[in-house]
Amino acid sequence: MTNTSSTENRRIVVVGGGPAAHRFTDAMAARGLDGFEVTVLTEEPHTPYDRVALSKALITTDVDLTLGDPALWAHEGIELVTGARVVDLDLDSREVIAADGRRFAYDELVLATGSNAATLPIPGNEHTHVYRHLEDVWTINRRIAELTARYGRTVTAVTIGGGLLGLEAAAGVQALGARPVVIDGGPWLMGTQLDEGAGQAMGRLIADRGLEVHSGVFPSKVLTEEVDGEARVTGVEMADGRVIDADLVIVSIGVRPRDELIRQVNGRAREAAAAAAGKPVEELVGTDQEPAEDYRPVFRMGPRGGVVIDETCATDVPHVWAAGEVANFGGFCIGLVAPANTMAEIVADRIHGGEATFAGFDTATKLKLSGVDVASFGDAFAKADGALEVVYADPARGVYQKVVVSDDARTLLGGIFVGDAAPYTSLRPLLGRELPAEPGAYLSAAGGGAAPESELPDDATLCSCNNVTAGSLRDAVGGCGTCEGSEPVRELAGLKSCTKAGTQCGSCVPMLKKLLEQELVKSGIEVSRAMCEHIAFSRAELFEAVRIAGLTSYETVMERFGTGDGCDLCKPAIANILASQHNAYPLDGDLGGLQDTNDRALANMQKDGTYSVVPRIPGGEITPEKLGVIASVAQKYGLYTKLTGGLRIDMFGARLEQLPDIWRELVDAGFESGQAYGKSLRTVKGCVGSSWCRYGVQDSVSLAIELELRYRGLRSPHKLKMGVSGCARECAEARGKDVGVVATSDGWNLYVGGNGGANPAHARLLAQDLDDATLVRYIDRFFMYYIRTADRLQRTAHWMDELDGGIDHVRDVVVNDSLGLGAELEAAMERHVATYEDEWAATLKDPERLRRFRSFVNAPGQVDQSLEYVEERGQKRPAGPVPLGASIPVGSPAGGAR
Repeated sequence: MTNTSSTENRRIVVVGGGPAAHRFTDAMAARGLDGFEVTVLTEEPHTPYDRVALSKALITTDVDLTLGDPALWAHEGIELVTGARVVDLDLDSREVIAADGRRFAYDELVLATGSNAATLPIPGNEHTHVYRHLEDVWTINRRIAELTARYGRTVTAVTIGGGLLGLEAAAGVQALGARPVVIDGGPWLMGTQLDEGAGQAMGRLIADRGLEVHSGVFPSKVLTEEVDGEARVTGVEMADGRVIDADLVIVSIGVRPRDELIRQVNGRAREAAAAAAGKPVEELVGTDQEPAEDYRPVFRMGPRGGVVIDETCATDVPHVWAAGEVANFGGFCIGLVAPANTMAEIVADRIHGGEATFAGFDTATKLKLSGVDVASFGDAFAKADGALEVVYADPARGVYQKVVVSDDARTLLGGIFVGDAAPYTSLRPLLGRELPAEPGAYLSAAGGGAAPESELPDDATLCSCNNVTAGSLRDAVGGCGTCEGSEPVRELAGLKSCTKAGTQCGSCVPMLKKLLEQELVKSGIEVSRAMCEHIAFSRAELFEAVRIAGLTSYETVMERFGTGDGCDLCKPAIANILASQHNAYPLDGDLGGLQDTNDRALANMQKDGTYSVVPRIPGGEITPEKLGVIASVAQKYGLYTKLTGGLRIDMFGARLEQLPDIWRELVDAGFESGQAYGKSLRTVKGCVGSSWCRYGVQDSVSLAIELELRYRGLRSPHKLKMGVSGCARECAEARGKDVGVVATSDGWNLYVGGNGGANPAHARLLAQDLDDATLVRYIDRFFMYYIRTADRLQRTAHWMDELDGGIDHVRDVVVNDSLGLGAELEAAMERHVATYEDEWAATLKDPERLRRFRSFVNAPGQVDQSLEYVEERGQKRPAGPVPLGASIPVGSPAGGAR
């Protein structure tokens, strides 16, 4: 059977029914089908579906993964033929031959056959499952249910392969109630996307989530036993002789291009060449990769398979194109959706007479595996000449962030993020461009605050999956002229529908939302300030809603104002709001699981996985007796000690299980937590003032102590720092703090909105010549107004910049009480002062709270013996100095335990 067509239409046949085939068809329809007929042949019984989301179908078998709008396949000029397995190509007659004998004539042929799951050449491989198609995951789902019912126990499911799909499969079987085990031959997980530091962090996080991981050894055999005529899997034998128990084995070690059609055509050509030369086939010199005199392949192929394409996505055969995983460009076939979509768009453009070209593979990856954020993009392994790596690592907690930049530390080359991938969305569009700030400013886990925002240039790619630029998105918001009605886009859903940005992996959606809001604001249109997809309120709105409703737990907040299970955006924000309003112990009830790494340990994590201990020293004043206690504790536990920039003493190197013992000695001596770990008041830095200094005009020491004791423990959107200087010489650097107080002969000048860090800001004068009582009243109002209205992780400087009216508005509210909130804000602060309790003192009183402080949850008596130190200047520090020109660690000490 041959498909028929009117003579004036060009017949386009697509072989394959995956994402590349879908994108090509959609791109053809978007450009117009006048003069074209598109036939898509897929061997599966389904319309093209999202293979990236296969794990959803593993867990919920009736989930709909259909790509795009199903109406595409009802479009006049488009025909989708399911169950049509193509077995041969007749290039002479330009026909595609299906297994049932049907022949489909073409004028242009697009090969989008994708790839097959790679298998293991080991004994017992026939008893394993693969993770590639819907039928594969449905079979795994049924098999786990069958084995669970048969054995009456938890089934052990072993996944061979620690890459993207392997970890997704392991997480999926865990969600189905099986015990997940991962075997990976590489030294660390996700070796293609992650370097060693990131891979080790990933392994720790995966293990913390209940996945057993065996790395560095390859499997050699799948073991089975015969039971009632059935071969049942019992385990996996490793190359080192170990046996890992298993009831089910999934192999996910990568993919191989589905290029059998190409090999078949080349095979016939090779046989014909051999016959013409009178030689056996094996004596021909030419290969499928490189042509020679006696044999020139019809299609060139890559050394590891796939059909070679040029920058137009054309093969060596006229009118035959390739897109997706079967296409080999520059010697590589890449199994990612972004380059497949780009190739498909280029083929559609070329067939329509365009001049689009393929620049190369975008290997950026952003996903969440087992609840762990992972992202990798650009030159992630710093292979470029002179590339520098700026790194932050929390090995014990599994947080790893790396930014790769050029040798002048200006141009972004790539990055890797594990455990906290928040910077990825803002960095990814800046790839290859000059960063607007120091690279370290983008390592959010290092405590440097939010990185500076800059408007993306029009040619910056915001959505890599669909190759959508910032300029295209701005055009859509302004009225792109291509969508029906050409109406300007005002909602995120409309922007996604119009441009296709954010419709596949979804990692660009936060940046998409931000750009939409920026453009709407420029147009004078009010925009939504929803915190995230689970909370429709902004942080300020949620703060007020929780306060008015009198809610005291995360569960009640989500029941009343949220949807779903929450996320990494709203969970810490809600915990912070509840702490700000109620001074609640941060780890009790349902709050513990919401907190960031440092808050969970009530200590500041360091780069070697140990913690720093920072007792509060109000105003920097300390007695010799208390200095002796700190010295004794540091000597007893072998801690490195250093004076901080905030007039405190920081003790580094405490293991998690040591923290309660250390703090018991400190609390007994009258110390309390300095909260160097929290989004709260850190220090009030004060000079010696009129107590001793001949220039001092006010008692800055007494005021600094009073202010620190008043605002200690105050939870806020970001960390807070204060300074008090006893004269205009400003030795306490008060105007570089969130709140700064400078003495005058007539009282105190109050400055607000300053900070140091990667993006320093100078504080601005709010009021002058204040007496003590008025000063405290204004600071009360300022802090509480900031806490109520600022966004999450927003410093006071940035908050004031975003307020309509800036410092003048703040002055009206705080000094002039223009909103009538003065008494209410002061009362809220008084409640904080009255209910304050030191967190470490509260921890030491409660045995249940102390249970959190164990290095190994399953082995309470064990300690981490892997820590190594060297002596330097009479004190210990972590072993392994960083040589000049190598990776630059940006650790917690630079992140604000001051």
